[in-house]
Amino acid sequence: MQRVNLSAASEFVFVGLSDAPEIRLLLFVLFLLIYLATMAGNITLLVAISTDSHLHSPMYFFLGNLSLLDLLCPTITVPKMLGALLLEHKEISFSDCLFQHFSLIAVVGTEIFILAVMAYDRYVAVCHPLRYPSIMSMTLCAQLALGTWATGLLNSLLHTSLVFTLSFCGPNRIQQYYCDIPPMLALSCSSTHSRELVILVVAGVLGSGTCMVTVVSYICILLEILARKSPGIWHKAFSTCGSHLAVVCLFYGTTICTYVRPSSTYSPHWDRVVSMLYGMLTPLLNPIIYSLRNKEVKCALKRVISHVRRAL
Repeated sequence: MQRVNLSAASEFVFVGLSDAPEIRLLLFVLFLLIYLATMAGNITLLVAISTDSHLHSPMYFFLGNLSLLDLLCPTITVPKMLGALLLEHKEISFSDCLFQHFSLIAVVGTEIFILAVMAYDRYVAVCHPLRYPSIMSMTLCAQLALGTWATGLLNSLLHTSLVFTLSFCGPNRIQQYYCDIPPMLALSCSSTHSRELVILVVAGVLGSGTCMVTVVSYICILLEILARKSPGIWHKAFSTCGSHLAVVCLFYGTTICTYVRPSSTYSPHWDRVVSMLYGMLTPLLNPIIYSLRNKEVKCALKRVISHVRRAL
């Protein structure tokens, strides 16, 4: 098999979901509906947070960042997948693949950091309620948000440079519906051991660090609840933290299964299923989870809907 350098390759071919012609139209309709519902849910949540003065607090500021990330994540991958399903346009150029890879890793990485920051915010709200306004000032919130986005971009730049300087053997057929780390490493015919080790170490350090912040925050919250022994604090803490904890478990579980493991365990069919969870279902479920578990968000959404009805 002839070795082809990536810089000379003009395009790649997706052979993920579009290789099942008998259910292609059904998949197109299903994923289109999921994508439209995801866009509608997150845009509505963003409008509610930005227009309702009751939601102008650090918690909802970070939730707005999460909703923005949930808008970007499926937008990076789903339109191309829909085109492959409906029009059988499976090719993607080298530059588009690189941009898609960089954008997706940046969004996923930033979301991990945002979830850790949100856990710290909940810790301050429950354990230091009187000092919460002074600790979580808007200046600190802006710095934390800017730091998470910058770290996500730098992390993606590192991973993209490691993956897109490999050599590949033709035909360049990607066993996935977008350009991601595992299928690109599996596609390479050059040695990926050292780069894979760097990717695992970086992902492990950043992932374990953010996970540690989240776990420690919730341990402190639990200890604070047990120490107060107040009947009403359990309900208040659960309503405050339950939504975020559900989102954290869903997102961390799927991303760890995808990225924190060696490429020798890569399975195209399993990875496509897992990538659907964090790439499409998680952005769809996040606004639903926060809306169902949070009275303030539900009231804000009702006010937005009533304003829209009056405008129409």
